[in-house]
Amino acid sequence: MNVTGQAAPGVVSDAFATAIKVGYRHIDCAQAYGNQEEIGAVLKKLFDDGVVKREDLWITSKLWIHWPVSMRRGSVGFKSENLTHPNIPNTWRAMETLYDFGKARAIGVSNFSTKKLGDLLEVARIPPAINQVECHPSWNQSKLLGDLGPSQSQKLAHEMRGYSPLGSPGTTSLKSEVLKNPILNTVAEKLGKSSAQVALRWGLQMGNSILPKSTNEARLLKGSPFVHETFGAYKTVEELWDGEL
Repeated sequence: MNVTGQAAPGVVSDAFATAIKVGYRHIDCAQAYGNQEEIGAVLKKLFDDGVVKREDLWITSKLWIHWPVSMRRGSVGFKSENLTHPNIPNTWRAMETLYDFGKARAIGVSNFSTKKLGDLLEVARIPPAINQVECHPSWNQSKLLGDLGPSQSQKLAHEMRGYSPLGSPGTTSLKSEVLKNPILNTVAEKLGKSSAQVALRWGLQMGNSILPKSTNEARLLKGSPFVHETFGAYKTVEELWDGEL
């Protein structure tokens, strides 16, 4: 379950509490969502009421945001002039230290292209347990699933986790209209299911774990704030994804 930050106070907490009560056990968070206090309060109540135990939950968070980018220390918001060139090897070494000291049960990456993942594997002492990327029938991430070399594939042993398994209707996402896909709708009609059910089932049958959202609000970030002609490491969205769109 993805707990995004674009929702009115109370909306995320209500949906979150309901999801836990009906059986969700993986919670996807990020510092940039800005709802830590709200989520923390809900978790405390659920623990106190005996609804669920902490050890039964897998809670994912991010250093600050889920993209391979960096910004100047002390930056507020996502202004292009604050973008810098990320030092992924150094960042990963720091995350390995967190793992070594038991501060994290596993460490992984998000929105890494095949190239970025391959580059990381060349220097990683602990390979990433997961690469969390947007994945659905309109963006099936086939390169990530099939283009790593044999030596890298043996070292990786990671899971691909798909967020936005239904796309992001109403956003400026490059591939947001998943549920309007004619093939998806044809399959759904034939099976007597909704197009959303078919899209979710597709993700599971591809062998991925999937992260449905907790509300109908648009996902917080789509990558465009991190693309700029002058600042940062990526001049186009294609560069950010190393041509794997």
